[in-house]
Amino acid sequence: MIMPPGMIMTYDTPGQSMVDMAAVDPRDVSYTAPADARGDQPLQPQIENGVKVFDLEVSVIRWNILPDEQVMAYAFNRQVHGPRIRISEGDRVRINVTNRLPEETSVHWHGLILPNAMDGAAEVTQKPIVPGETYTYEFTTQQSGTFFYHTHKEPDRQQALGMYGSLIVDPKTPPSQPVYDLEYTIQLQEWLEKEGYTYPAMLMERALPNFFTINGKSYPATDTIQMKVGQKVLLRFIGSNNNFIHPMHVHGGPFQIVATDGSPVPEAAQLAKDTVNVGPGERYDVIWTAREPGKWLIHCHIPHHITNNNVEEQGGGGLTMIINVSP
Repeated sequence: MIMPPGMIMTYDTPGQSMVDMAAVDPRDVSYTAPADARGDQPLQPQIENGVKVFDLEVSVIRWNILPDEQVMAYAFNRQVHGPRIRISEGDRVRINVTNRLPEETSVHWHGLILPNAMDGAAEVTQKPIVPGETYTYEFTTQQSGTFFYHTHKEPDRQQALGMYGSLIVDPKTPPSQPVYDLEYTIQLQEWLEKEGYTYPAMLMERALPNFFTINGKSYPATDTIQMKVGQKVLLRFIGSNNNFIHPMHVHGGPFQIVATDGSPVPEAAQLAKDTVNVGPGERYDVIWTAREPGKWLIHCHIPHHITNNNVEEQGGGGLTMIINVSP
């Protein structure tokens, strides 16, 4: 095992904790993604007797967070973040999860109401999925909103290394409010990469992150949202990271908070803010209006989190992206 540089290991450090904090073994990498590959790609289901069937496979890959910066990740379907699962309220879904990792795993469907046996809590509601095996989750959705899925076996390691993805549940009957023209999902992550090795970032000395990503990319490799003056965008913030509360700020004017953790906020209670604190596991849906033309930033307001290994590139880094508004 290769431990984070400078981490102090005492005689009473449990062996399992060392396994948890160790670098990804390069010999476990089974695929290298193209440098320009994007995560959060829509996953299309197959329909079997009215059931929407999705296939997820988790494996160890190499993934570029910047054109010249690569991490080793635990990835669903060879992408970071995992593919977007989009379904509707009332759908019956079946999700087959195949484990190609060198260790056991499981998948939790964060925030969903479902049978306890399908909750994905390893060693509590199910036996962990051992390497090479497939486990099937099946349930009927009872809610709508912004959710996500992630590992629930050693999540301080596996989730930190990329095991999560967005889960969007559309309402059975589209509501008349809120109104927006386009939407974008923002999943947050923290990485520790040193001397070619990737370690799970943790809130521990010598294990703190030095890179940060939105949807698997660090600025300036993050996406740009294209809008026109007068348009409204629904931003779905997902705290898929493990460690920090990220105060996510949007330039160019306030937004309305229209949903939290998958539950709609009554119109009379929709706060107008320009910064929202997104903690691990939290989700916020906000609507931002393009009021003026120009390049408007979305970014974390902890300055270290908008650098790449402490360095700014093209005016930022890490948890930064641009909304480009044309007249």
